[in-house]
Amino acid sequence: MTPAARLSAAIDLLCAIEAAPRRPADATANNYFRERRYIGGGDRRVISARIWDVLRQWRRLHWHLRDIPGGPSPRTLCAASLILGGEEIGTVRNLFNGERFAQSHLTSREDAALAALGGRELNHPDMPQPVRLEYPDWLQPYLERAFGETLEAEMAALDNAAPLDLRVNLLKGHRDEAIRALRNEQIQASPTPLSPWGLRLPGRQNVTATQSFREGVIEIQDEGSQLIVGTLDAKPGERVVDFCAGAGGKTLAIAMGMENKGQIVACDVSAPRLEGAVKRLRRAGVHNVERHLLTSGDKWVKRRAGAFDRVLVDAPCSGTGTWRRNPDARIRLVEQDIIELQAKQADILDRASTLVKPGGRLVYATCSLLAEENEAQVAAFLARNDQFERVAAGGDMLPEKLRGESGFALTPLRDETDGFFAAVLQRRAG
Repeated sequence: MTPAARLSAAIDLLCAIEAAPRRPADATANNYFRERRYIGGGDRRVISARIWDVLRQWRRLHWHLRDIPGGPSPRTLCAASLILGGEEIGTVRNLFNGERFAQSHLTSREDAALAALGGRELNHPDMPQPVRLEYPDWLQPYLERAFGETLEAEMAALDNAAPLDLRVNLLKGHRDEAIRALRNEQIQASPTPLSPWGLRLPGRQNVTATQSFREGVIEIQDEGSQLIVGTLDAKPGERVVDFCAGAGGKTLAIAMGMENKGQIVACDVSAPRLEGAVKRLRRAGVHNVERHLLTSGDKWVKRRAGAFDRVLVDAPCSGTGTWRRNPDARIRLVEQDIIELQAKQADILDRASTLVKPGGRLVYATCSLLAEENEAQVAAFLARNDQFERVAAGGDMLPEKLRGESGFALTPLRDETDGFFAAVLQRRAG
């Protein structure tokens, strides 16, 4: 594809993303490229990079283009991102040349607005802090409570593109073997600093096409997500519930730690998500997992009260810790979401806790940075449920720096992972 055709495709994709504001951008992008299989891998990477740049710069681009009547369009947003990234206005004009597969010529209004950006930088000293750091205005007090004086540094780190993390499946190989196998396919991977099974790649790469992925030796999973499984410390032969399993990413890692021995029940309220786990479980060689769909009026939880050694609650949350990978999520998030999520998290935690047997452990986890979804949620649970207490995470599935604590809060700035929270609770034996 020509540069003009690539830009035109990026604009079309951004239009599709704007047309589905509550749908994750990566899902829209996957569908877009699936319907256009004629777009090659190299072109897809360039188009995707352009879109993700625009999404990361969303509030700043709108600030620069705030005087456009009716607001900026996908055309002006993509063009402004190029100009504020250092491209000359003349070069950008040539990309809107009206030729086949290219966008039509800039209108006089578009041209004037874009020409005014010449010589400017993306970050401007007059920008309010939430605009410059790309988060909603209403989120300011939440972030101040979470980070205090480090707010600016934390949010700046969250605005960077994330590396690609993998988890090595110890049921099928070891980390050094996986590094060598990936190197043979021209993919350079290095050990993650915290997870004993993690590998890190410097950027987005097509690892799903590798033999290691096809054979289930590696799985895509952020290092922080791997460490949450470490806090659960499930042992071979135990009975475990992954209460909000989704498509089974953490379920796979739990099974690996249990050496395929014992029983894991992967629960979720979404049938498509649970169905999506089947192929992953098969590829990973996992056979000690059964799936259960949680439905309204379901008696499964009540009938299995006190039956499990370990229960993981990876609760639905704001996802603020994943903004490096999902920059569009910060655009979709509204304050009402936080209010509704807190009630949902409390309800899920209460129901899941009944599954834990005396002396058993419950891990509450989120990919949120907000205290309201993390420490405050755990404190409220303990206040209404004196059968549980916080205990130290242990076992050799965690790096030494995280052992001995009753959980952790990870951030991109401090830990080079996505933002994750985990708290380890235990049901009193008496």
